[in-house]
Amino acid sequence: MVFLAFTSYDTARSGAETEAGIVADQIETAQLFPQPASGELTAELICYARSVVGVQWDRMEAGTIGDDLNPWAVKMFETLKTVDPRTPVEQAAYSKWLDERSAREAARVDRIHGAVGVIPLPLWLVLFFTSIVIFVYMLFFADSGERAVVQAMLMGTVITVVVFMLLLLQFLDHPYRSGIGGLRPVAMERTLLVIDQELGEAHVQQMRLPCDARGNAVTR
Repeated sequence: MVFLAFTSYDTARSGAETEAGIVADQIETAQLFPQPASGELTAELICYARSVVGVQWDRMEAGTIGDDLNPWAVKMFETLKTVDPRTPVEQAAYSKWLDERSAREAARVDRIHGAVGVIPLPLWLVLFFTSIVIFVYMLFFADSGERAVVQAMLMGTVITVVVFMLLLLQFLDHPYRSGIGGLRPVAMERTLLVIDQELGEAHVQQMRLPCDARGNAVTR
């Protein structure tokens, strides 16, 4: 069970890092498209990254992300349909963008997979029931001839191990949280910094992004 939960945890972590890396690559690919699609795709990619760091991450922590798509992914697809690649460079960029889009969506699926949890409720009930049975079983080891400290040590050791294993499973099953070991949007935050450096902070500020700092759409 620990191995299964850790696999889900590691998949979510790897998905978040892979998604962030692909977004950075797509920023470069977007610069090869003709205007105005190039500027629109760049702005929508930045909003996509902000949404992951802000609104999307909050929903993963709350466990309400569900099967909803990132709205900026839909907007990017709509913008892409307006592109008419003519030169060899634009055609190569168009094909590359489609590949990167598929890889980004696959990485996003891995990221949000950890927000749902892989251990079903019946299995949790079995684990708690087993823990109670072990506790009751240990009570029968009580011996009036032994000192209370010795008996407490024997029972306490087993119960402590069982409790900490359950806490570990619960942590790995829901990794998106603040605090020690919790998954945070560090990779995507780093990508946003890289985008600022690549495009120039002044240029990004002049783009009139269609979103706020948390990735929510704003009216222009």
